[in-house]
Amino acid sequence: MFGISVLSAGLCCGLAVCQEATTAQAEGSQRPTTGQVADPAKASLPALPPGVSPVPLDWTPPALAQLSTVAAVKTSFTLDRSLLGAAAGMVPDSEPETRKAIGELDGVSVHVLRFANAGMEDEEQLEALREAYHLRGWKHLVTTTEKGGPAHSATTDLWLVLDGVNVRGAVVLNETPKSLTLVTVAGNLSPIDLLHLRGHFGIPRFDGNDFRSAIRR
Repeated sequence: MFGISVLSAGLCCGLAVCQEATTAQAEGSQRPTTGQVADPAKASLPALPPGVSPVPLDWTPPALAQLSTVAAVKTSFTLDRSLLGAAAGMVPDSEPETRKAIGELDGVSVHVLRFANAGMEDEEQLEALREAYHLRGWKHLVTTTEKGGPAHSATTDLWLVLDGVNVRGAVVLNETPKSLTLVTVAGNLSPIDLLHLRGHFGIPRFDGNDFRSAIRR
């Protein structure tokens, strides 16, 4: 587990992202001029009743379906609040932060693709997958790369789903030479919660050190 400095960095980064989102929301409130058509994919999240998540757990970028056509093994599952409650009950008492983070979740969806050979992923489809979240207006927070040789290197992308100044969920994309894992979590989260969720529900134990770099950008 990372030290207090990294956790504090993640929290500061999340606050900075929220402030940026608030400014962007205010600037984007103007109606498009005559002749312009607003892009619905870039529209801000609609106002929803309390307790209703703006994060669609049943949605994935179309590029994921294309990538799945060459996967040898495909696994998908979704956990609702009742199943998450049961999962939280199995967390040891020695991990209260993890139990609290799970309690903040409304749902989790996981998609795992495993490929027979390294490098079978179509790079264009991978970029299209990443671009889909950009077009939806979700904030790309950080990319981390772990070097472990040709068969064990990994790249993890992290997006935050913002509703005004609130972090309502996140998307984690983990790519290795022979696998692809896409995890969407919905709830009322903080960057610290995300760090505590690493290693659970298919969320990889991504390196949190790059939070420092995200703050400086």
